[in-house]
Amino acid sequence: MTAAPPAGLPVAEPADVRRAVGRLVRGDIGAFGALLALNALAAGAGIAGPWLVGRIVDEVRGGAGVGAVDRLALWILLCALGQLLLARWARYVGHRFGERVLARVREEFVRRTLALPAATVERAGTGDLTARGTGDVATVGTTLRDAGPELLVNSAQALFLVGAVFVLDPLLGACGLLGLGGVWAVMRWYLRRARSGYLAEGAATSEVAEIVAATAAGARTVEALRLERRRIAVSRDAVEASRRTRMYTLFLRSVLFPVIEVSYLVPVAAVLLVGGALLARGTLSLGEVVAAALYQQRLATPLDEVLMRIEQLQSSGASFARVEGLARAPRAVSDGSAAPVGGRIDVRGARYSYERGGEVLRGVDLTVRPGERLAVVGPSGAGKTTLSRLLAGVEAPTAGSVTVGGVPVAALGPERLRRQVVLVTQEHHVFLGSVRENLLIAEPQARDEQLWAALTAVGADDWVRELPDGLGTRLGEGGARTDASQAQQLALARVVLADPHTLILDEATALLDPATARHTERALAAVLAGRTVIAIAHRLHTAHDADRVAVMENGLLTEVGTHDELVAAGGAYAALWGTWHGERGQGAEAPAREP
Repeated sequence: MTAAPPAGLPVAEPADVRRAVGRLVRGDIGAFGALLALNALAAGAGIAGPWLVGRIVDEVRGGAGVGAVDRLALWILLCALGQLLLARWARYVGHRFGERVLARVREEFVRRTLALPAATVERAGTGDLTARGTGDVATVGTTLRDAGPELLVNSAQALFLVGAVFVLDPLLGACGLLGLGGVWAVMRWYLRRARSGYLAEGAATSEVAEIVAATAAGARTVEALRLERRRIAVSRDAVEASRRTRMYTLFLRSVLFPVIEVSYLVPVAAVLLVGGALLARGTLSLGEVVAAALYQQRLATPLDEVLMRIEQLQSSGASFARVEGLARAPRAVSDGSAAPVGGRIDVRGARYSYERGGEVLRGVDLTVRPGERLAVVGPSGAGKTTLSRLLAGVEAPTAGSVTVGGVPVAALGPERLRRQVVLVTQEHHVFLGSVRENLLIAEPQARDEQLWAALTAVGADDWVRELPDGLGTRLGEGGARTDASQAQQLALARVVLADPHTLILDEATALLDPATARHTERALAAVLAGRTVIAIAHRLHTAHDADRVAVMENGLLTEVGTHDELVAAGGAYAALWGTWHGERGQGAEAPAREP
C-alpha cells in the first residue's frame, strides 16, 4: 500500500525528517546529554539485580549463612531504589526536553504557515493545513514528551541487559541474540510498510477534515441547491477511505505485536538449554545461569516498550513528515524585492487560468491612477474576483503582467505588499480574544485612540462602546458574539489600521444591510481619501460614486469610463444601471454623487 500524494502541501522525505530531528536535538544539546547520562546510570543500576541474585544462589550453594544473603539482598534493594530515582529523574529531564522541543516545532509550524502564499493555502485546502496543525503536531508532541524519553530509558536498559549476558558468558549472549531473530524479522517486515501506511492514513484524515470544513462553511449553499445527499455521499466515501487506511495500519500492528510476544520466550529457553549444558560441564556456575536467564527474562519488558515506541515512532514520524513538509512548500517572497515607485497600477494583457478550469481572464488591460476610485462591475463569473486577486498579489497572471509602481505585485514581500495593497473580501474572521487584540493584528503598535478612530471610520464604534468592557471585551466562544455585519466591520477597521496605499474591496460590504453598507463605504472612503480604492461590487451605487467604472464580461474589460459616460453610451453598464435602478422602485432618483 502506498501513500496517497498530498493534495497541495508537500510531505518531507525521511532524510529531511532526520535532519529536522537532529536540528531540534542540537537546539537543546545540554538537556539531551543529561538525558542520555541519566538513562545510562539508571540502566547500569538495573543490571545489578539479576547478578546479585546469581551471587546469592552461588553463596547458598557454597554454604554461606543468612548474613551473606541479607547483605546481598540489601544491595539489591539499594540498586533497585537507585534505578527508580535515576529513571524518574531521567523521565523528568526528558519530559522537559520534549516540551521545549515541541514548543519550537509549534513555533516553526506557525512561522512557516504564515509564510505560505495565500494561493498555496487555498489550493491545498484548509482541511489539510488544519489536520497538520492539530492532529499531526499533537502526535509529534506526544512522541517528544512521552515516547522519546521512554524510548531512551528502555533502550539503555535493553542494551545493558544484553551486554550483561555477554559479560557472564559470550556464548549465552550469542544465544540470546539469535533467539531474538524473530523480533528482527517481523520488525523489518513492519518497518517496510509502516511509513507509507501512516502517510496514507494522515492524507485520508486531511481529506475528511477538508470535506467537513467545506460542507460546514457552505451549509447554506448546500441546502439551497439541495446538495445534502451528494455531500453525505462524498463524506461517506472519505470516511470509508480513512477507515481502510486505519484498518491497514491496524493489520500491521496485529501482526507485529503477537509475533514479538512469542519471540520473547525463545532467547530465555535458549539460554536455559545452553546454560544447563555449560553447567553440566562445569564451565558456568548455577548462579551465573540463573543470572543470565533473569537478564533474558527482564529483557522482555524494556524491549517490549522499545518496540511499542518504535511502532509509535512510525505514526509520529509520518506526522512529523507532514509537519516538516511545510518547509518544502513555496514561500511568500522576501521583502528584498524592489520598492514600487509611486502607486500607479498597470495591468497589461493579463490572462489567468485555474488548474481545474478554463481561462478566466483573457487579456485584460487596465491602468489605475494613484488616488483614483475605480469600480469593477459585471455579471457573476465575469472574472471580477480573479482580477482582484491578481491586483492584490494573491495570484500571479499566467500571462501578461500586473504591476504597482513598476514592480510586479506578486513579487512584493508580505510586509511591503500589505502596506501597498490590501484585499478585503466577503470572507472575514473574528479571532478569539478581545476587540483590542482583534484590531492590533493589523497594527501591533496602535494606541487605543487609533483603534477607536478606526472603529469610528467604519461605523463600529457605537456597538463596541456598548460592550461590557469596550475594547477589552472578549469576542468569540465564551465571550460576546458578533453577527456577520459586526465581524465585517472589524475586518474593515483592521484595513484602516493597516493604512494601505491601495485598497481592493471585493464585495467587502455585501453582508451589511444597505444603510449600514452605504454608511461604512462613505466613512471608509473619507478615511482613505487620496488613496487608491478599487471596489468589486454588485451594488451599483458604488459605481455611481466612483471616479471611473470598469465593466467586465466573459473575462474581458468591455467598457471603462465615468458613470455618466457609460450610461450615455447605452452599453452593458447602461443596461445594468437601468435594471438596478428600476428594481429600486419606479421614479426613484439616482443617489447624489459624492465629492
